[in-house]
Amino acid sequence: MANVTVNGVNLFYELIGNEDAKETVLFLNGVMASTSSWSLQTHVFKKMGFRILLHDFRGQLKSEKPQGNYSFHLHGTDTIALMDHLGIDKAHLIGTSYGGEVAMRLAIDYPERVKTISIIDSVSELDEVLKYFVLGWINLAKQQDGEGFFWGMMPSIYHNDFIVNNMDMLKKRAAAMNKVPADYLEGQINLYNTFLNDVYMTEELHKIQSKALVICGEKDILKPVKFSKIIADNIPNSEFAIIPDCGHVTIFEKPDILNSMLLGFVMKNL
Repeated sequence: MANVTVNGVNLFYELIGNEDAKETVLFLNGVMASTSSWSLQTHVFKKMGFRILLHDFRGQLKSEKPQGNYSFHLHGTDTIALMDHLGIDKAHLIGTSYGGEVAMRLAIDYPERVKTISIIDSVSELDEVLKYFVLGWINLAKQQDGEGFFWGMMPSIYHNDFIVNNMDMLKKRAAAMNKVPADYLEGQINLYNTFLNDVYMTEELHKIQSKALVICGEKDILKPVKFSKIIADNIPNSEFAIIPDCGHVTIFEKPDILNSMLLGFVMKNL
């Protein structure tokens, strides 16, 4: 665990696994997440001998949260600068939700730095339902009530069965939101505005040169299957998979199925 200043912003990152490995897997966070959110995935890649890089985007939990407009291109340039700092030439990108959108933008702008790309529960454009979900989150974040924020957004991201079977865990996560830094929700607002203003990239997806895996939870009501289908249809070398009985947070809800997909895809494309 360390911090480094790149592109004028201080980023928190973790470099784990085999630091001398030739192959690097770069995990890109969902908007409300942090590097620790990938714990159910990283151990699988660590076991297989990969070098693993994680970081919080500008505006996220442990990284600096500058005011002003962000963009997915800016997140991509931050990521490239971090890779350069660590001497990583190319990486396999795995991104969920907002992180999948960063991954697509990075693969469009820096194709020479990407070996493969795996996109989980992401979009390349908006509809009105998704737009107003996110506008609702902005209003919740402005209340500066961490626990209230969690309960307000929670039903839009988890599948009903997961909520029923994991209520104790969800209550703990809600309570933990009262302990996040004071600037956490301010950073979230910047990220949500970035998403609303800059996620439109369907018309550029044909520029992605690497092989791609596109995955979506069957019951994702926030970013439904139709959006993943658009992504898969517009990336030339793509595979498309739907995980049954799964909501938006696939990395928590169906980690074993997801890990089999991700690891199999990366391994066959080394």
